[in-house]
Amino acid sequence: MERQGGATDEFEAFIARAHSGLVRFGTLLLGDAGKGEDLVQVALIKTYGAWGRLSDPAAAGAYTRKVMVREAGRWRRRRWAGEEATGALPEDVQAGDASDQLVEHLRLVDALRSLPVSQRAVVLLRFLEGRSEAETAALLGISIGTVKSRSSRGLAALRALGALDDDVLEPG
Repeated sequence: MERQGGATDEFEAFIARAHSGLVRFGTLLLGDAGKGEDLVQVALIKTYGAWGRLSDPAAAGAYTRKVMVREAGRWRRRRWAGEEATGALPEDVQAGDASDQLVEHLRLVDALRSLPVSQRAVVLLRFLEGRSEAETAALLGISIGTVKSRSSRGLAALRALGALDDDVLEPG
């Protein structure tokens, strides 16, 4: 079925506006840049298929993130997830500001990877994207109480793994 030019133009404008944020979200959700990009592509295909049914094209970002969270949960349940790159840094990395930041970043990504997808999605939406509890609940189709408990458990797990300081990312 051929789509009307206006809808295609709106969808292309949505991609141009939202793509980098979606890739960042997908990468952190799955803990891998390549898988994050793949997740975005799958979600965008599904969003395009639903474009005519979206009551408000401005809600496309929320719809796409919801699709990404659902797909990420499905992907995590699969037995084989493909090749995994090593998480070890090369031995010739010198200590310094940039490498220290890289080590901290990798520690946080590994810790995020250890969280269940449902907790990881809440933590990313609340604290990476700065969404409110109500926005996160609406986006994921869960209650505000569930957002609070998942963010609390997720942050506690990250702190227990040494990925966060005690005073960082207090749920609000």
